[in-house]
Amino acid sequence: MAGPLGAELTQQWSRVRGLLRAEFGDTAYSTWLRPLEAIALDGDRVLIVVPTQFMRDWVVNNYADRIRAHWTSVNPTVRSVALDVRPARLDPTRLDPARLDDSGRLAGRPATKPRIVADNVREAHAEGAPPAVESREPGKAADRQAGPAELAEFGAGLDPRFTFDTFIVGKPNEFAVAAAERMALSATPPFNPLFLYGGVGLGKTHLMHAIGWRAKQNDPDRRVVYLSAEKFMYQFVRAIRQRDTMGFKEMFRSVDLLMVDDVQFISGKDSTQEEFFHTFNALAERGSSIVISADRSPSDLAGLEERIRSRLGWGLVADIHPTTYELRLGILQAKAEQLGVEVEPEVTEFLAHRITSNVRELEGALNRIVHQATLIRRPVSIEMAQDVLRDLLRSNERRVTIEEIQRAVVEHFQLKMADMSSTRRARAVARPRQVAMYLAKQLTPRSLPEIGKKFGNRDHTTVMHAVKQIEKLCEEDRSLADDVAALKRRLAG
Repeated sequence: MAGPLGAELTQQWSRVRGLLRAEFGDTAYSTWLRPLEAIALDGDRVLIVVPTQFMRDWVVNNYADRIRAHWTSVNPTVRSVALDVRPARLDPTRLDPARLDDSGRLAGRPATKPRIVADNVREAHAEGAPPAVESREPGKAADRQAGPAELAEFGAGLDPRFTFDTFIVGKPNEFAVAAAERMALSATPPFNPLFLYGGVGLGKTHLMHAIGWRAKQNDPDRRVVYLSAEKFMYQFVRAIRQRDTMGFKEMFRSVDLLMVDDVQFISGKDSTQEEFFHTFNALAERGSSIVISADRSPSDLAGLEERIRSRLGWGLVADIHPTTYELRLGILQAKAEQLGVEVEPEVTEFLAHRITSNVRELEGALNRIVHQATLIRRPVSIEMAQDVLRDLLRSNERRVTIEEIQRAVVEHFQLKMADMSSTRRARAVARPRQVAMYLAKQLTPRSLPEIGKKFGNRDHTTVMHAVKQIEKLCEEDRSLADDVAALKRRLAG
């Protein structure tokens, strides 16, 4: 029977740790392997304890074989390694190594309550925060289940205004809405993650709140957390400063549905990205649902590590396209009903035509004229709208030029400006040229003959054919539709 923790075991464990650090690197070592503690050597078996059940499962799945192999290289008599859960460092004199069952786990508990002391778990430096030593207060459960109050503190709360019932569905967003509803109703994620992306004010945040409400309505016990990427970083930095990074990990990795909004915010923030990466993996392995939003597709998120961009594209990527006139009209009508006011059709049509940037501005414009009319007790009219929204209408009057469109298309498809006017008919050149003609018709007031003149003096029928061709292809080719939407967003900016 092996005695208490002694110099021999300490020396062997130190050598094994060095080998593990050399093999897996400093980051993985600090996150997963430094918290481990070898406490007993019983013949050919080593007993190692870890702070939480989650960490034990991760180490067993990812590192246990290498720990055993390295230990065997240091001490050939060691044949197996057993891992058990302990919230922090244990006094080895309180353990009886003979009380190991056949599976290698402890058959009993220490005779007296173990002394809990700070462990030397150092997290990667967070932005603006010093490295911290992980600690636990006596009596706190390591592998806890966060209650609703704790989840609400870590998250941002769900806005009761943002539900599926109040979301207006149209062609530009119908795919994203269908995917969001499917995600909300499925206990087991049908795709993981669901990645929503699109320009500002197109409804990404609304959909995420709607997912949360529907999920809670379908299963009140489902543990749902919604928060922005900025708040995720804030909570991580706070946990480091309060020396409770393990509590942070346990909190986020115990939820059933995690929704992180505006993930592009963590671009360039290495420590936050590291924690986000591990949280994502832990939840995916646990079978939890993950919903992410951003202003760009995963592949276009500059400043994010390649491994994160790869994982964000694992599941289903849904683009929310810019609104159409019909969708904007429907949104205005629904908003008027919500406000309990009657707005003449010509006013909503005027706003739908003139404010095309995003839904947020559109709803804000209607709010402004309705409140103005209420305060001064005047009916809502186009004249009033023009007066009240003078600044907003002026900013939406910006028109791009055909030359700007051509430059944007050339850069996007990596062509030359000469290709816009050339007679080349190769698809790699002809298709982008048609896209440029289509955008010129959509985004400028120029006539078809004027547009044709800018494209090598082409006939107006050529421009008309290009416009119809791109409209048709956007319905059939998702990739081309994404390209056109990305160009529209770029030109609108």
